[in-house]
Amino acid sequence: MNDDFARLAALAEPVRRQLYSVVSEARGWLSREQVASEAGLPLHVAKFHLDRLVKSGLLDIDYRRLTGRTGPGAGRPAKLYRRSQTEISVSVPPRQYDLLSRILAAAVVEAQRIGRDIEEIAMVIAHQEGVEHAKGGEPSKAGLCSRLIDIGFEPEVSETAIDLINCPFHAVAQRQTALVCGINLAFVNGVIDELPCPGAQARLNPGPERCCVTIDLRD
Repeated sequence: MNDDFARLAALAEPVRRQLYSVVSEARGWLSREQVASEAGLPLHVAKFHLDRLVKSGLLDIDYRRLTGRTGPGAGRPAKLYRRSQTEISVSVPPRQYDLLSRILAAAVVEAQRIGRDIEEIAMVIAHQEGVEHAKGGEPSKAGLCSRLIDIGFEPEVSETAIDLINCPFHAVAQRQTALVCGINLAFVNGVIDELPCPGAQARLNPGPERCCVTIDLRD
């Protein structure tokens, strides 16, 4: 289970979901006592579930003295909770729109800097992203497929080819097909260059119900 699915799973428990809503709707930090009071729950119940939400990465914590006093006799700092700034995004099948945005934003900046075509630069950056994503993987058919699965492709392997069924950039590809398919191809080529699988060669092969890239496996 990936991190985002694990975080959402933590909210399946009704009490935990209630406490998360209380903290999320607050404008600042809340103490255990404040959260418990707002939720109408015993303090020990709120404490247990709040700490579970922290462990899941859904809440941040801080320690402060609420009285404003300092020095001896000021008491122990209170444990405070706030909604985590971590963004949660889960899609089935998996999508990688943040990766596509990163590639395109970097291409705009670089193209403006050196005065070259944005699309050309986007392909170079997509290839670099593929290389970086593949680092540390195993240079084999299995290793190649594993890295492609990590990014959201769904490899369908035969003796002669690897067809990529899911497109991680599906919604954008429906509107900007040529650009996104080029980025897909450049990214996959980057993965292949970092994890050379015998005979692997990527090509554009668009079709219904699949990604636009096929990896041929030639002897």
